[in-house]
Amino acid sequence: MIGIHEGFEAARIKLQSELDARKTQAERNRLGQFATPTALAFDILAYALILVPEEKKIRFLDPAVGTGSFFSAFREVFAENQITGAVGFEIDPHYGEPASRIWRESDFTIKLTDFTTEEPNGQFNLVICNPPYVRHHHLQNDDKVRLQARTSQASGMKLSGLAGLYCHFIGLSHPWMAEGCVAGWLIPSEFMDVNYGKAIKHYLLKKVTLLKIHRFDPDDVQFTDALVSSAVVWFKNEPPPDEHTVTFTYGGTLLEPRYSREVSKNELAHEAKWSRFPQSDIRQKRSKAVISDFFYIRRGIATGDNDFFILCLNEIKSRNLPLVAFRPILPSPRYLTENEVQADANGLPLLDRQLFLLDTRLSEERILESYPELYAYLQEGKERGIHERYLCGHRSPWYSQENRLPAPFVCTYLGRSNTKSGRPFRFILNNSSATVANVYLAMYPKPLLAKAIEQDATLLRKIWEMLNRITPEQLMGEGRVYGGGLRKLEPGELANVDAAEIAALIPDFKSIVSGQQLALFGGMTL
Repeated sequence: MIGIHEGFEAARIKLQSELDARKTQAERNRLGQFATPTALAFDILAYALILVPEEKKIRFLDPAVGTGSFFSAFREVFAENQITGAVGFEIDPHYGEPASRIWRESDFTIKLTDFTTEEPNGQFNLVICNPPYVRHHHLQNDDKVRLQARTSQASGMKLSGLAGLYCHFIGLSHPWMAEGCVAGWLIPSEFMDVNYGKAIKHYLLKKVTLLKIHRFDPDDVQFTDALVSSAVVWFKNEPPPDEHTVTFTYGGTLLEPRYSREVSKNELAHEAKWSRFPQSDIRQKRSKAVISDFFYIRRGIATGDNDFFILCLNEIKSRNLPLVAFRPILPSPRYLTENEVQADANGLPLLDRQLFLLDTRLSEERILESYPELYAYLQEGKERGIHERYLCGHRSPWYSQENRLPAPFVCTYLGRSNTKSGRPFRFILNNSSATVANVYLAMYPKPLLAKAIEQDATLLRKIWEMLNRITPEQLMGEGRVYGGGLRKLEPGELANVDAAEIAALIPDFKSIVSGQQLALFGGMTL
């Protein structure tokens, strides 16, 4: 081994810190610049050593090199006589030029250019990369169109407009790989669950041989400056065998994971949420009831500006605003200490924090005539440009809201598993006429369940108790996770949670067990 002198790596880390400090956090977030920590880079290259035959000569490629943390680890781990060439690309001269200077005496070539515009040569047999984590909304439309076309041509990967830049880096790297090339990608684990990740998963199952996906514990954030849950995806540039199995690991390190499981590629092809593995078993073909058989599930209202549209009762009174232009709305989950909301005789929530949502379809002319104080408040909103924001600009009038009825059951949308209760999501029984904002999922009983509740009033509370008996593992298994342990549950994910207990309460449902019959009663998420 070459054995990089500790002083050199210390100097590189110091340079990285100095360069990072010269940029604002916002700048680096926008450009997706999150340097790979030394220990993690070494862990990744140490695992690469296992996958590459000892006698094989290595031509190394890093399409997003930064200051060279992966190449530094590469030279430390691999024998000098194995290395026949190494190339890195860096689009930002802020990092690329200093990096070129510190590596000028080595056999590492750093090209100061945009990797996504370069023509591939297909000579590399080890690709290791932490691609820029640039979210789709930071990509210009022209860039998206160009990237989609080039990625499709390079790899057959047809990415949607919601895919981040890191997805394109994976696809664009395909023609740079020689046959049998080993690739390790340090990327956000969200591709395993979201819709735009389908194209990546299809590529991993059909175009190459997927070897392993290691997912880090989201509570152990790999990048201190990016709240993202990370994974390392390993594959080889060759067609997958028919009966191929993929190794899924979780927690710990690549070499010493906490959990491990083998999953066949054929089973993966039918599983939408790869983050279930390795902790969960293969999902069996559906034979039991799920939440969507009983509920329509919708996200709460997105107001466009909660500070402007949601007011407390005291502010409404102090401004002399007409209460008729407002309707009650539940506060954020952190202000609900109990999982049941009681109501007064008028349906208003009995809470210390009573909030109301501005929502009227009266014209501004009519408001000026009948409610001048409310008209003045709307003018304040216009002065702040609220009426021109995306959501408000697509509403008529701009201060009206979605027609969303109060839901008897609501589920929190975001949460953490490291709370005192250990439950990232809560089901709340809403006895009030309050609607909810988009920090909740609103659950409306479907006709079959609504009829059963009408016939048996005690059923409402029994179902609420059953919902809160759903284990955190069941909910987290359907949801998604971000760095720092932040959990998220979309309507379609809550829809797939097991609801066998609810089915057992409803006489008309007990005999219905086949997926075909279940489909008669649900599956639709509004």
